[in-house]
Amino acid sequence: MNFDKTSNPTLGEGIINRYASLATDRAMTVQGAVNKVALLLALVILGATFTWSKVMTAAETGAVPVQGWMIGGSIAGFILAIVISFKKEWAPFLSPIYAVCEGLCVGSLSAYFELMYPGLVMRAVLLTFSVMFAMLFLFKTRVIRATQRFRAIILTATIGIALAYFVTFIIGLFGVNMSFMYGGGSLGLIISLVVVAVAALNLILDFDFIEKGAEAGLPAFFEWYGAFGLMVTLIWLYIEILRLLAIVANRK
Repeated sequence: MNFDKTSNPTLGEGIINRYASLATDRAMTVQGAVNKVALLLALVILGATFTWSKVMTAAETGAVPVQGWMIGGSIAGFILAIVISFKKEWAPFLSPIYAVCEGLCVGSLSAYFELMYPGLVMRAVLLTFSVMFAMLFLFKTRVIRATQRFRAIILTATIGIALAYFVTFIIGLFGVNMSFMYGGGSLGLIISLVVVAVAALNLILDFDFIEKGAEAGLPAFFEWYGAFGLMVTLIWLYIEILRLLAIVANRK
């Protein structure tokens, strides 16, 4: 059974075609993937609650908030994401650890934004889940279809954004100011809106992978892998919405 590729970097090209023929005692199901998404989301919230309280406590006592949890969680999450992408059968074991690590990073980051812009985090959370359910509705009603052209466009945009992040980071190491990319100016606002839109459209591809993976009878561990891919996109979307709201708040 031939299925089109997906543009989400964590899901990769030809995964369904490569694994669909494997015989297993239990195959992947959509409900199984949904259950795994719920579990990973709970672990992200657990990790985020821990670092959120750390930063807020430090702020209340006048201590300097330590960014170690955010940096450590981010690095560990990135490494785990790379490993899971190459060793998909390890997803049931590593995805929960990835979720906790990303939670540590997201919790710290959210707390810093909340200290600067009170009430911002709750709006970002509500917007993130609103976008996710809106994308799910558009996918289920087939208003947006994950066609080959759609995948190609989102893949190109996602890779372009990743390269822009990388180049900006490298140039920043040499002291070059790239604030126009992330500042509160009109260009920064437009860039942020575009990135949020691309992240949101990546959710369509995640939903499509889970649905088609279940139809193809992929091995059960792909429930974890599909949930992991969706969680990567969801965390990216949340961070970008958080940044977008901060830009808007800074312009007032």
